Amino acid sequence: MRIATWNVNSIRSRFARVVDWLVSEDVDVLGMQEIKCKPEQFPVEAFEAAGYEVVAHGLDQWNGVAFASRVPMTDVETNFTGQPGFKKGFEGSEAPLEARALAVTVEGIRLWSLYVPNGRGLDDPHMAYKLNWLDQLASQTSKWLNESPDQILALMGDWNIAPSDADMGDPSFIQGESTHISPKERAAFHEFLDIGMVDVVRSFVPTGYTYWDYKQLKFPKNEGMRIDFILGSKALADICIDAKIHRDERKGDAPSDHVPVSIDIDTGEAELDRPMIF
Repeated sequence: MRIATWNVNSIRSRFARVVDWLVSEDVDVLGMQEIKCKPEQFPVEAFEAAGYEVVAHGLDQWNGVAFASRVPMTDVETNFTGQPGFKKGFEGSEAPLEARALAVTVEGIRLWSLYVPNGRGLDDPHMAYKLNWLDQLASQTSKWLNESPDQILALMGDWNIAPSDADMGDPSFIQGESTHISPKERAAFHEFLDIGMVDVVRSFVPTGYTYWDYKQLKFPKNEGMRIDFILGSKALADICIDAKIHRDERKGDAPSDHVPVSIDIDTGEAELDRPMIF
């Protein structure tokens, strides 16, 4: 089974490209971030014509997460327990939740599509929100792993963190001044590894970026960063047989500023009965 994640940066602008990629790369399940639309605005018909079912969670023209799958999706869940919200002027539990987390189960595999808050600035209230959001997700993940140690689980999406210096190739990001590389953000990311999640892509793809800013020729100069990840439970890591960063998807007309990341897993079962696309 091939599972992927992609910050599509507006699905209504890029649905044809996304569907073409799904078919050409033989992807079974795709988790999407930054769909930037409500579920009723999602271009479902194009995905269904290619044999994919869609589940989407979006509240307005910002954020938003979704799944497209050609295998049945069950146990759909929006938001995770303890997920904090954010809105200027609101505090604590009064802050409304944003559309940043969506889960489904496919073939017994629990998948979360996650769009981690950006942070905006080291002293910005959104940074405190980001760190709290990650802390609550880590706490919930630890609970999931403790309750079901053999669970095949993936947390995938845009984490808005470059967890090591090797993951940051944009010279405009400076330690002590910039988000994405601050010690607190990196510690928040590594907390997931400490509780037993595995960066299942790194062993197959030790180098490479997943995001390049549109400005200042960042992509031609390869001044990017690796901020899109698939973190898997040990049970998922044990059956992961390949992974890829699809760098070429940053090329061409009107690409997203992110590229897809995919993994192949050995389910130990017969080949899925997949729809043929002509």
